[in-house]
Amino acid sequence: MASNYDVPPTVEAPVDTTPIKAVPVRHYGRWVAGVIILFLAFIVVRSIITNDNLGWPVVWDYMFNDRVLRGLQNTLILTVISMVIGIVGGVLLAVMRLSPNPLMKGAAGIYVWLFRGTPLITQLIFWNFLAFAYPRLGLGIPFGPEFVSWDTNTLINQFTASLLGLGLNEAAYMAEIVRGGIQSIDGGQLEAASALGMKRTTTLRRIVLPQAMRVIIPPTGNETISMLKTTSLVVVIGYFELMVAVQTIYAQNFKTIPLLLVAVIWYLIMTSVLTVAQYFIERHFARGTDRGTAERNKWGSRMLGFRFGQGGGGQSAGGIG
Repeated sequence: MASNYDVPPTVEAPVDTTPIKAVPVRHYGRWVAGVIILFLAFIVVRSIITNDNLGWPVVWDYMFNDRVLRGLQNTLILTVISMVIGIVGGVLLAVMRLSPNPLMKGAAGIYVWLFRGTPLITQLIFWNFLAFAYPRLGLGIPFGPEFVSWDTNTLINQFTASLLGLGLNEAAYMAEIVRGGIQSIDGGQLEAASALGMKRTTTLRRIVLPQAMRVIIPPTGNETISMLKTTSLVVVIGYFELMVAVQTIYAQNFKTIPLLLVAVIWYLIMTSVLTVAQYFIERHFARGTDRGTAERNKWGSRMLGFRFGQGGGGQSAGGIG
């Protein structure tokens, strides 16, 4: 006799082996938009290439002109030195703004307010004509003897005025970028470092800044690219850089558009190089994060597909693709 506690046999449901007929979603709007964009791009490119008024032969003749290359060199020098001044000054100002000392915090706040609140072109002209306000600059004891002094026009030439205008202005913007990066770090890490007896400077150097760089690097890269183009503003004080070089040439031969295209091409080349460098720097500081791992995997898969496509023949390339 069967027990009341016997479990009835399990009946398996029949499995439907009919293959699923998946119908892909049709994105007709994307195809239409793509065709329109390709058509407009074709019109623009064809117009640029076939327009004789742009003077492409003149453009290629002056691409490596001595004056253009000298202006390009001065542009790069201004960009590098100004960004160094801006980054160093920005870090110091950011630390001062986060300091518990009200005097340091207030001084940094006034600096940022002053240099962000006035146009850069005004600052460049001010530094260039500083001698009208201060004919001589010196070092000494306040209300006491002066140890050494210089003629302002000799000390602050066009190059120095360009660096002061660009670098000090950039420091104000970099201060806010660095401050935002520092404040993005979890406060619990600072408390843990303090509990371990680490000094404030050591905590900033060993814990805060290495993590804050992930937040700081992207806008810093943008600021560097922007600085490369902003150097053209020194034309107002006559310093010889790329834009002044092409202006000097087309003032003599009246080939205005071709010479401006020379400047455009060089600016695009330099910004493209900086963009690639920014990508690799961001990937370096993103190590250990999900975004950094994804970027490395994506780059590795592309390189793997490239190797298979080069060495494995058409079948392997098709399999990877």
